[in-house]
Amino acid sequence: MRVDKWLSAVNVVKRRTIASDMVKSGVVYINGMKAKASKNVAPGDRITIEYLNGPKEFEVLQIPTTKTIPKSQKEAYVKAL
Repeated sequence: MRVDKWLSAVNVVKRRTIASDMVKSGVVYINGMKAKASKNVAPGDRITIEYLNGPKEFEVLQIPTTKTIPKSQKEAYVKAL
């Protein structure tokens, strides 16, 4: 699954367009390397987002099979570090 799709599907960001803009502006990193929107994520990857008030790091636990998941199931797909 593409990184921008994954960020919106697991409710890290609200909309996919926001996720795409974040990737294009160069604030999203996968395993320490700057990500492109077409980059696929896999379980075990570490995603870092550089926000203005500091970076936030997430670990991919699994890839959702649907377009979005309920917020109550977020912990099964992503772990905040």
